[in-house]
Amino acid sequence: MTRLFSTSTYPFFHQLTHLKNLSLTCILLMLFTSNLSAQSLSSKEVVNIKNLHKYLKTEVSSQLKAEGKLTEAGIAEYFREKFSERFYYDYKTFNERLTTYNAIYDNEAEHKTRALDHLNKFYADTQWKLPSYYKNGDPVDAYALRHLARQHKMVDIALLYFNEGKNPEYIRYFVDQMESLNKALKANRYETIKDGNGVYEVYRAGYRITNWLWIHNMFLSDKAYTDADQLRTIATLLQHGQSLYENNAKFHAGNHQTKGMSALAAISILFRDFEGTDKWYDRAMSRLSEHLEKEINPDGFQFERSVHYHMADINNYFYAYQLTKINNIKVDQAWEDKLHSLFTTLPKIAYPDKNAPVLQDDTDNPWAETNDISGALTLGYLLYDDPSFGYFATNKVDAGMYWFLSNKQVAQLNNIEKKTPEYGSLAFKDTKYYIMRQGWEANDDMMIISAGVDADKPDHQHGDVLGIQAMANGHVILPNYQVRYSLKDFDLFKNSMVKNVALVDDELIGKEWTSNKGGSGFGKFKNLPTPTVITWNTNDKFDLFIGSHDGFENIDVTYSRQVIYLKNDFWIVKDNFKAPTAHNYKQVWQGHYTTELGSDLIRASFPDAAGTDIFQLNATDTVETSGANGKNWTVVSKKGENEFNFITVILPYQGYNNGIDKDQKTLKLKDWTVNTLAWGTNGSNTTVIANRDKCYAFGVKKMVQKSITLEASVETDLYMEAENGTLHVNVLGDKETTITVNNNSNSKITLKPGDHHIFNIK
Repeated sequence: MTRLFSTSTYPFFHQLTHLKNLSLTCILLMLFTSNLSAQSLSSKEVVNIKNLHKYLKTEVSSQLKAEGKLTEAGIAEYFREKFSERFYYDYKTFNERLTTYNAIYDNEAEHKTRALDHLNKFYADTQWKLPSYYKNGDPVDAYALRHLARQHKMVDIALLYFNEGKNPEYIRYFVDQMESLNKALKANRYETIKDGNGVYEVYRAGYRITNWLWIHNMFLSDKAYTDADQLRTIATLLQHGQSLYENNAKFHAGNHQTKGMSALAAISILFRDFEGTDKWYDRAMSRLSEHLEKEINPDGFQFERSVHYHMADINNYFYAYQLTKINNIKVDQAWEDKLHSLFTTLPKIAYPDKNAPVLQDDTDNPWAETNDISGALTLGYLLYDDPSFGYFATNKVDAGMYWFLSNKQVAQLNNIEKKTPEYGSLAFKDTKYYIMRQGWEANDDMMIISAGVDADKPDHQHGDVLGIQAMANGHVILPNYQVRYSLKDFDLFKNSMVKNVALVDDELIGKEWTSNKGGSGFGKFKNLPTPTVITWNTNDKFDLFIGSHDGFENIDVTYSRQVIYLKNDFWIVKDNFKAPTAHNYKQVWQGHYTTELGSDLIRASFPDAAGTDIFQLNATDTVETSGANGKNWTVVSKKGENEFNFITVILPYQGYNNGIDKDQKTLKLKDWTVNTLAWGTNGSNTTVIANRDKCYAFGVKKMVQKSITLEASVETDLYMEAENGTLHVNVLGDKETTITVNNNSNSKITLKPGDHHIFNIK
């Protein structure tokens, strides 16, 4: 672990390197006396500002004393100058920064609404323990108390101060509400972690610190924020830092500790003049390093598999990393590499329209069908000057992050270099997301398959195991939806009826739902299936994914899913069910689809005459459409079967008349023909999709084409292409099989799912 400061920064260590001839006794005596005057900060109470000087490092105290500034006014002046040097931007340029901010974001009205909401609900001298009550007498619930603890709307109040006449009451409100928490701490009248809503819980404390630092730096630009106000804020932040230090001696999985340790790193850098802050930094960076190592998978995806939490981690690490750069503090290369991988992940999963799919607990915009990743990648561009990040960037980062950019970075937003990414189809082999991509043109196809469940903390996992999402022709044709913990429909939108998955009977993929005891609305499944990825294969003809999960074994049903992308044309999804007794098997499809041919053809149309057909090559029985909050899903069923395979074509098209013609004698799928005689089939269960000398065949035991006879030891699915006296064969099925060509023992080979072999057929 790289330390916060070099030895030259610490006078004591600097002295040690030059005092080799001193006895060990003398050195130990120096160590004792160098810290004799400084006292240890407490996590249990906030230091009286009159006593702050007692907690300064010896060299800082000596310097201020020599300059005649070891007074409240002198200490306040000292830290104003240090903040000017150390913070993300110089508060002396705040007025210009605010003018630019208002011009870019144009959200003064929103800030005012949020500020007044907080002011109208909470007294400055508020309560920090339930039961608590708003100004109007209504009870404050656990969810609201947690948000009070974050102090995020206090930022809106600070901005309202500057945007509307600088009413000093807003500064007083901020300082007094902070003081009310300090009084609650001293009186032991605050929510604890055991209550489930701990005010000093690591995430909430970290969130609050970040917001208070933001506010503190803004107010430093104004004389109404007195020396005493400044020092009270500093004293409060020091108590928070000591609390985070003491309560995070060990690693705890999840973004809560990451948020808190990011804040601890920040205050340890900004207030490094106080005794003990070097230990804070070491602890913060040690914990953050552990989170990077354990929670950022080797493939670069955040372990909770959610875009929301992935981007939240980017922000958490950014706050600390940005300050190390500003303050010329070196961090480990491994730390930097992991942070960079968080950014590179986002282009890899992006849709052609530069947004990202909705994955697991994404919560920014409930029911939205995409995630805006432009802010995160704009941040990445500013850090790394990478034009492939710039491709997604805009002239602004997320509004809150603007205040943590340097002035140089703000200027850089006006000149962003852009380069189209080169990522094609790819796999996140650790996180188990699989991307099938046509390209980066606006109308190109892209699909993502979710085939993982985090083993350690699946709290944010949805009931979408082996679920898919897709975009084509500029539209999300198979959506997933964002959620919010506090909404009544959270458990519905977290589970399988609003995913593109396969189901059995009334079984859902997410089982044993439970919400948390804190009452914030957040909930999780105690029981999720274990997925298995059987194969992933990508080539210039097709992409192939095969996987299974054990989510229906409780009713004795085995299940697997195959997804095949015929490059530039369409997808085939094959769902395979097998059981000793009869069941009802289902596919669930999201989007505004209507029935065009019973259950076997459903269609979605878009305003630009593009559309998508979902067509069943094996006949199904029923179709039902449901919905909630403006979102629709369609359930296609096959009833009363022991075994059944859905073979489903997902066909995007442009032009209102280019969908599947249900009245055609020969079914055409763009340039492909279904059940063509060119490849002659043997066995009534074989389905063939052919285009000249190549085909995809499902349910193959034996096939004959001209002089070629092919046999499989078990019924399987194959891609075959004949050219120049050879036969290319790829196994698309989910089982190992032995292929024999022309009854020739020399043309007999055992192939696993995804394997490719070339047979000589001359």
